[in-house]
Amino acid sequence: MNLVRTWAVNRKEFLHIIRDPRSLGMGIAIPMLLLILFGYALSLDVDRVPLFIWDQDNTPASREYRSRFQGSRYFEISGLVDSYRQIEEAINTAGGLTVIALVIPEDFGGNLGSSSPPQVQVLVDGSDANTAEIAMGYVQALTDSYQQEILLKKAGLQGGQSQAVPVDQRPRVWFNQDLESRNYIIPGLIAVIMMVIAALLTSLTIAREWESGTMEQVLSTPLKPWEMIVGKLFPYFAIGMFDVLLSVLMGEFLFQVPLRGSVVLLFAMAAIFLAGSLSLGLLISIITRSQLLASQLSMVVTFLPAFLLSGFMYDIANMPGAVQVITLLVPARYFVALLKGIYLKGVGLEILAFEAGLLTVFAGVMLVAARLAFKKKLT
Repeated sequence: MNLVRTWAVNRKEFLHIIRDPRSLGMGIAIPMLLLILFGYALSLDVDRVPLFIWDQDNTPASREYRSRFQGSRYFEISGLVDSYRQIEEAINTAGGLTVIALVIPEDFGGNLGSSSPPQVQVLVDGSDANTAEIAMGYVQALTDSYQQEILLKKAGLQGGQSQAVPVDQRPRVWFNQDLESRNYIIPGLIAVIMMVIAALLTSLTIAREWESGTMEQVLSTPLKPWEMIVGKLFPYFAIGMFDVLLSVLMGEFLFQVPLRGSVVLLFAMAAIFLAGSLSLGLLISIITRSQLLASQLSMVVTFLPAFLLSGFMYDIANMPGAVQVITLLVPARYFVALLKGIYLKGVGLEILAFEAGLLTVFAGVMLVAARLAFKKKLT
């Protein structure tokens, strides 16, 4: 491979990017915009859940029970009601005035600590199953805590020894102590954005040459296929690595996502992933020879699998068996696992060697496939 000819293609592609603000904007501005939009708009945290309360008892005991919800960061008391009709209207209102309603029965205070404890009713809007399930878990946890405190107080008033709790649960969360969804969304989001943007950028390169009529001139030169491919890839590789740098800086200083692992390993894995993604886009461009078709096909091949099947949003272990097999062909899956391991767990290749190896295989296969698909002839 002649470095002079390769550099000539590099220079030509760099000049085209500089002279075309749209390409430069697509390469730098769009990833940053997507990271900001998704980083702030996409959140799986469930807190400040709107809550309506119907306290039919209205005794000191029921008011103390209500105070548990008022003092919790997981709930926000939206109002006190006095009928099921008001609860129904609040839940059915477009946009939802409330997600959950708590009905405290009339005999709540009198039956506390007795052999037949009061049954508190919880009405939940199940249209959002994830939020509903988490909100019910919050209610259960607060109720159990309150009931345990009542039993301990009752045992103390009777002069007996307080009974030990059968199971003393003391959870300790590793790697993401505050359970902030942003801490694992941002690393995965970097992988998805890099996959999409990288494939989109190079999917237009060869197709543009064919549509503008300059490919015939390129084919008439002594330029070899590998020189053409490397020359086309390198400018976008440089832009992609710059995007990775900006993404890491934004994650660190804008979103306060902890980076516990090796920065060198992160950029090394990003370089391998970018090489494969850019080669995939170039392969699409070589096959289609049309900028419109190439951009559409690259979105289908990269965005949907990277967003849905990479483990970025949905746990792969919960997917059907057939879909789990398909995810093995999605390179973003391995890069997402690498980023989360490096970012949150601080682990290295001793744990992530399998994912790193498969990512390297992906990059090599895509490079070779692009080389084999590029024929230096007009047919």
